[in-house]
Amino acid sequence: MPTDMPQTFLVGGIRNGARSGTLHTRAGDVRTPTFMPDGTRGAVKSLTPEMVRSTGVQIVLANTYHLHMQPGEDVIARLGGIHAFSGQALPMLTDSGGFQVFSLAHINTITEEGVTFKDPRSGDMVFLSPEISIQIQFKLGADMIVAFDDVVSLEQAARGRTLEAFERTHRWLERSIAEYNRLSRDMKPAEKPLLFGVVQGGLDKELRKKSLEIVQSLPVGGIAIGGLSVGETREEMHGMLEFLTEHYDDSARPRFLLGVGDPRDLRKAIECGIDMLDCVLPTRNARHGSVWTEGDQRVNLKSEAHATDVSVIDQTCDCYTCTEGFSRGFLRHQFKVGEPLAGTLASIHNIRYLERICESYRFS
Repeated sequence: MPTDMPQTFLVGGIRNGARSGTLHTRAGDVRTPTFMPDGTRGAVKSLTPEMVRSTGVQIVLANTYHLHMQPGEDVIARLGGIHAFSGQALPMLTDSGGFQVFSLAHINTITEEGVTFKDPRSGDMVFLSPEISIQIQFKLGADMIVAFDDVVSLEQAARGRTLEAFERTHRWLERSIAEYNRLSRDMKPAEKPLLFGVVQGGLDKELRKKSLEIVQSLPVGGIAIGGLSVGETREEMHGMLEFLTEHYDDSARPRFLLGVGDPRDLRKAIECGIDMLDCVLPTRNARHGSVWTEGDQRVNLKSEAHATDVSVIDQTCDCYTCTEGFSRGFLRHQFKVGEPLAGTLASIHNIRYLERICESYRFS
């Protein structure tokens, strides 16, 4: 780890590949491993900040692209920054916007300077660059931020774009670091947000290894693994996570796997040394009536089989929804009549389910 980076992460122990540690942020300490729900537009959908905290969540992720588009980082800054804006006291992390640009691949143009794309809502042309992404995240006031990267889909990889995106990601990382240093120049070390550099390379193991080596050689506070969960099989994802375990250095930096939230993938990632994960999956599934139960089984609460079911979602769960006795029959009815409370209660359960997995790996 570069000597000019302050130590922000303490590994308390390693067991069967899983790391149990403590991440120090300017908004408070976080026990790891940890799952971060996505508060895309400043809020975890259908949940109050208190509900989010009740699940054991320690970090909330907000989306740089969406907040930049609406209401804009200047508005949020005038409203006191992302914490005051969202009413969330927990540490907050913002992504770079790179994944959203990737998802708009059909309407964007990528150059060395950055990405130009059409706003799907207004039709306006928008430009994002490494510098602009870092500027937005600083204005939002996030405690952890992510360098702008070039994400490649499997389809694009098949067309030979993996190497191009790999190389550009590292050039953009250098520019992100330079802008980070410029904006944080007058800050005390404890006041600076934590910057994550992103490892790319698709499913090419040699590129992934080289990318990890490059990111680890640079003055970043955290290592983010990007470009997975973009269409590859579960076996391919798990194989890459296993491969990377041999190539992490011993530096005191947290490892963040972006965009992964299925319980099976969560367990595998943690056992491959990942400390932090985020995904919209638990709340998105919940709003459609899909919840996880013991053994990582998925249950469809909208099924007629639950119409007269008096049992809670999961007898082993300690979330609000289960401990307060909301029955599957009640939840099915609320889903069937379109009552938003159903999605809220299911979201509380799903997030808590993932947090319980993370807690089971903490042992120090």
